[in-house]
Amino acid sequence: MNNVETIKVVPARYPLRTVGAIVALFVLAVVIQSVAFNPRWEWSVFARWFFDPVILEGVGQTLLLTLIGTVLSVVIGGMLALARLSSSWLLSSLAWGYIWLFRSLPLIVVLIILYNFSYLYDTLSLGVPFTSITWGSFETINVLGQFSTAVVGLTLVQSAYTAEIIRGGFLGVDHGQYEAAAALGLPASRRTLRIILPQALRTILPAGFNEIISLAKGTAMVYVLAMPELFYTIQMIYNRTQEVIPLLMVGAVWYLVITTVLSAIQHLVERALARSERRSAVNSTRATRTRSVTTQTTQEPIHASLS
Repeated sequence: MNNVETIKVVPARYPLRTVGAIVALFVLAVVIQSVAFNPRWEWSVFARWFFDPVILEGVGQTLLLTLIGTVLSVVIGGMLALARLSSSWLLSSLAWGYIWLFRSLPLIVVLIILYNFSYLYDTLSLGVPFTSITWGSFETINVLGQFSTAVVGLTLVQSAYTAEIIRGGFLGVDHGQYEAAAALGLPASRRTLRIILPQALRTILPAGFNEIISLAKGTAMVYVLAMPELFYTIQMIYNRTQEVIPLLMVGAVWYLVITTVLSAIQHLVERALARSERRSAVNSTRATRTRSVTTQTTQEPIHASLS
């Protein structure tokens, strides 16, 4: 007679995890109750101002500054990163000096200096240094207005951080990829854009989007220029109405919306990039198998005569 032993599978229990979840839910409920049912938050004022045209105009200025600052900082930061990786000691030193300077200066200091640039220089000229040859001369006060000063200041500072992120992505690519690309006889620009950059993007994207989110929040610093972006607009309103907390909550929620959208875009881009890499890996595997099968089928049998 065979005795069949029945094994009872008991799932693992994590009592501390359950207790932690209960405590977290309790704390969350307390926070929601204190915020939602405290009349001093003045949610009616929040609802009245959230979609106000003045607030929406400030949101538009914030988004425009973020977009222009991102595009320019990626372009300038990319060139700085390539200069840092250059074999030329002059280019590498100049790029290092730029990055060192603008990573050391607070953004608010850069904005204030640029806004008062006309005090230092009456005109801005484009020409050959140490000669009288000039191709154009402009009044500084006309060139650096509120919006242009904000764009230039944000771009100068952000480019320094972006350059280091891009440089780190390039350094993360295996050096053998550089050697293989050079062995193919491709020009440097094609090697960088078609072989090195796609591999570096996996490292660049997370930190890059983090800097874009920081830039979106950093636009609040341009309030020192009296420019009507989101934070300065909110300041002007609550200085007049004295409804400080609900209007600050309006700004906080709009910043949350902006950063949430940017985070969603980051997730979609990373997922698309991962899907593309998986597709490339599958195609490469299939091509290798096809070449192997073709080689095996085209081999002719060798007949050896035995004497």
